[in-house]
Amino acid sequence: MEPSPGSVPNGVSPVFWGFLGEERLDDRTVLDVGTGQGRIALALAPLCRSVVGIDRDAPSIEEARRRASALGLGNAAFEVADVEKAEYAPFQPDVVTAHLYMSAELVLRAGRALRAGGVLAVVAFHVDQWRETGRVSRFAYDETRMRALLTGCGFAVQHLEVEREERRFASVEEALAAVVGFEDTWRADGRWFRYIKFL
Repeated sequence: MEPSPGSVPNGVSPVFWGFLGEERLDDRTVLDVGTGQGRIALALAPLCRSVVGIDRDAPSIEEARRRASALGLGNAAFEVADVEKAEYAPFQPDVVTAHLYMSAELVLRAGRALRAGGVLAVVAFHVDQWRETGRVSRFAYDETRMRALLTGCGFAVQHLEVEREERRFASVEEALAAVVGFEDTWRADGRWFRYIKFL
């Protein structure tokens, strides 16, 4: 989707996008952590002074660069970096974003990089995500754990909300089709068998 102010990019949390829309971004530098192919960064570029997207996947970064060029976005840059190990301070961010990527390392690095008044805006998976598989991702958080992590790293929590979407399936076949892309990974780590048993 081509970025446009006010519209929520495809697949992006409306609550997250609305929160960013309340921030004054026009004179700020945004660092988009775990940017992938730049969906968030490209949508934010027209709204901010500059945006840098970082991700460890080089082909995704190349695609983000291609998209930025095609859109004529001169204020969007993309760098290959391991977001769990790289320091964010060299990018001099005023705002750090991450959509569907969250970790203690991200919060620690954002806390070190952001100056007073800086903003950290993230969307994380909730611990209830795929609870049927019996295994919680290390990137999943509940409200208590998230608040403790943020305050422990010096952040003042202004907004913490759980968006809930529960999917129900009319048949076992429909439930299996919904997770077909996860089968190999889930078989390798044991989640697949728990999911099948649940169904």
